[in-house]
Amino acid sequence: MYIFFAILIVIASVLLVGAVLIQKSKGGGLASDYSSGNQYLGYRKTTDFIEKATWGLAIFICVLSICASFTVKAPVNVSSITPASAPAPSSAAPAPSNATPAPANNVPAAN
Repeated sequence: MYIFFAILIVIASVLLVGAVLIQKSKGGGLASDYSSGNQYLGYRKTTDFIEKATWGLAIFICVLSICASFTVKAPVNVSSITPASAPAPSSAAPAPSNATPAPANNVPAAN
């Protein structure tokens, strides 16, 4: 199901890019190419259609993204270090070192 949503998101994204590229930043877009106002859709209708298509595709992508997030399975919290494979600490404590260090010079002291 996630793959289906991902494919729909990609298709809608490509269509959205096309709709945005058709428009002009000042609102001219395809409407600026028509010189007379009695075209099939008219220049105002063309601008309205492209703007509605842009908003519709953007909302469609958002809704599909939210739906796709619900189809992803929750991750399982698995640690790379498991308690079973960790070495057990030794129960024997190390012996204390009470030995005094040997003198550096083995020369007897003069009386």
